[in-house]
Amino acid sequence: MKKPAVFIDRDGTINEQRGFINHLSRFALLPGVAEAVKLLNKNSFFAIIVTNQSGVARGYYPVALVHEVHELMNKSLEREGATIDGIFYCPHHPRGIVPEFTADCDCRKPKAGLVNQALKAFDIDMSNSYVVGDRYVDIELAVRVNVKGILVKTGYGLGEMEYVIPEMPLKPSHVAEDLLDAVKWILNEEKE
Repeated sequence: MKKPAVFIDRDGTINEQRGFINHLSRFALLPGVAEAVKLLNKNSFFAIIVTNQSGVARGYYPVALVHEVHELMNKSLEREGATIDGIFYCPHHPRGIVPEFTADCDCRKPKAGLVNQALKAFDIDMSNSYVVGDRYVDIELAVRVNVKGILVKTGYGLGEMEYVIPEMPLKPSHVAEDLLDAVKWILNEEKE
């Protein structure tokens, strides 16, 4: 049976935005994230991470570190009873320096490749799905895959809201304080 998904950006939405997470010690979950993911788990939403990790292509860290960070994230959330269903990431950048990851790919947000990968892996009801992130590219992604996009004020969110989004044609369906606030808004939307 199909379930809706919340496609969640990682850096600035799940964890503190610290530029490139080029060492495990730089990874720190934001407050309320475990509770937000638990709410998605309890309310039959897939919790799916979709994240650009161009630091791989740029040579800032190896692809193995991306997997280590995701393992740390999963363990941290699981300790609090929260489960991420899937993680899809883009290691590419068109101007990278690592040849195997230097590409103008279809998975780098705002392109829809990461969501398309998730659709192949899970039976997702896209008519009731959402994208949550702290950047305009997350809102663009939401529009491209025809779901509501929620901008969070964590990470780059406040700056994007003040300086980027007013100049752009697409607007978020909702602006939330953080991921927990976004998930509560989603669950409220589903009740109505």
